[in-house]
Amino acid sequence: MEKQFVAVICGPTASGKTSIAVSLAKELGGEIISADSMQIYRGMEIATAKPSVEEMQGVPHHLMGFYDPCDSFSVADYVKLAHEKIKEIAARGNIPFIVGGTGLYISSLVNNLNFEHTDCDYEYREQLRQTAREKGAQYLLDKLREIDPDTADKLHPHNLNRIVRALEVYKVSGKTMSEMQRLSRAEPSPYDPCMIAFDYDRDLLYERINKRVDIMLAEGLIDEAQEFFRHDNYPTAAQAIGYKELFPFFCGEKELGECVESLKRETRKYAKRQMTWFKRDERIHWIKVTRETSRREIVEEAKKYIKTCGNLT
Repeated sequence: MEKQFVAVICGPTASGKTSIAVSLAKELGGEIISADSMQIYRGMEIATAKPSVEEMQGVPHHLMGFYDPCDSFSVADYVKLAHEKIKEIAARGNIPFIVGGTGLYISSLVNNLNFEHTDCDYEYREQLRQTAREKGAQYLLDKLREIDPDTADKLHPHNLNRIVRALEVYKVSGKTMSEMQRLSRAEPSPYDPCMIAFDYDRDLLYERINKRVDIMLAEGLIDEAQEFFRHDNYPTAAQAIGYKELFPFFCGEKELGECVESLKRETRKYAKRQMTWFKRDERIHWIKVTRETSRREIVEEAKKYIKTCGNLT
């Protein structure tokens, strides 16, 4: 069976993925499917750097701003919806562009992980969340490491949803998440992915991150975060970097400047974790970016690579 060609633009936050992908999609005839675990939620435009209508430049974007922030959304949900969107885009004769920085979403999709036979235990899931509220996410991550060190090593305490899900999978199936993933790879992927990421010098990437935070603040991040702070039924969305770092300011526990520095620091740490994740995937073609590299040069190198991978004219 001929595999479906997909272009994947991935990498750390603030590396210019969205902007470059829009240019590529315009020039090559593509549509964009977001692979960002927070951009799926409504009302999180600033914190997640969701592109505006102007920034989309007429390129269709999918799986973005469509989900209620009070509901939980799993990687299984994402994979199912992304499969559907890829089929729709291909049927229109366009190239599916998977764009984002959530490595688990991207790898699960392009590797065709099968989640259909993994049952849920919502009562146990809530028990785990209550434990996290009482003892912290690190406590659950340590519990997960005892039964599934492979999965635990890939997760951070901020990824509470994934920690909870991994523990839940073990309870209902008797198999670890890493074992389930190995078993699900038995069915070959229907995709031929062309994967690209942007390799910045650390100092340059960190400068971009700091600047992005300043822009977000100027665009109204504090008001957006305060709206989520008022709702205690947004457990997943409220964990987004850009919100939780500002909550101590709303509580009167810290000064705004201290919270902003915390936000920049946590975003830099997140970018480092993203780089670690993506560097493990040998399929990714890294485009080196320095202070002297122009945006046009990045687009041209990426376009040339995609055309070669997909045998495009």
